Amino acid sequence: MKELMRKICYPILALFEGEDDTVYAYRQSYRKILAGVATLFLILAAGSLAMTLSSGLMGGLIPVVFFGGAGLVCVIVAWLGSDQAVARIWKNR
Repeated sequence: MKELMRKICYPILALFEGEDDTVYAYRQSYRKILAGVATLFLILAAGSLAMTLSSGLMGGLIPVVFFGGAGLVCVIVAWLGSDQAVARIWKNR
């Protein structure tokens, strides 16, 4: 199942797994922190969506798209990405 999801999400993962650098700084806590950041972004997106729907102003969809997209990328890299991809999202090489 994980390999199928990696194939589906390949365009996003390719951005962070591109080069074959053998030197990168990775700690297991980076993956946990990235999952936490993804959760926060998704909570912000859900809150923005709720406020947008209650107010009826469609300009509120801009933060929903931004925070939702950032949260989705963080979730994909945290759960499906390699150690190198997680290190590259933190810019540790």
